[in-house]
Amino acid sequence: MATRFRKSRRQRGSRYCGWGQIGQHRQAGSRGGIGGAGKHKHFFMRTVIEEPDHFGHDPFNSFNRNLVQQWLNVRDLDGVFAKHGKAEASGKVVLDLTSLGYDKLLGGGSINGAYAIKVAKVSENAKAKIEAAGGEVLTDEQHDNK
Repeated sequence: MATRFRKSRRQRGSRYCGWGQIGQHRQAGSRGGIGGAGKHKHFFMRTVIEEPDHFGHDPFNSFNRNLVQQWLNVRDLDGVFAKHGKAEASGKVVLDLTSLGYDKLLGGGSINGAYAIKVAKVSENAKAKIEAAGGEVLTDEQHDNK
């Protein structure tokens, strides 16, 4: 459409530009509310048709999921032991990752020493590598049973 035929050109000089003397299209009554108003009331059919997934929640985002905040790979155990580890009187090398703030031990990399590791969760790959090196893994479930 050519610019000269537009309504805004025809309305020039008319003071109210077609919006009336009182309201001047400032309120939302003619729109049925401001923003997303009425999605469960007078705009429900529009909401169901145009946004079928508007209501409800994502099934893959569970409310009680267990987030792992801090983790550590097997390759980093030697460096952590150098700073925070201790050897018991029996010669057992103990590394308590739970007290250091780690939630889970992952299996990336390789391990040099045999450690007894206390951690809340451990991956199968990490557990296999530690046991192959002669160490052991103590998880929270094992702490509760003993």
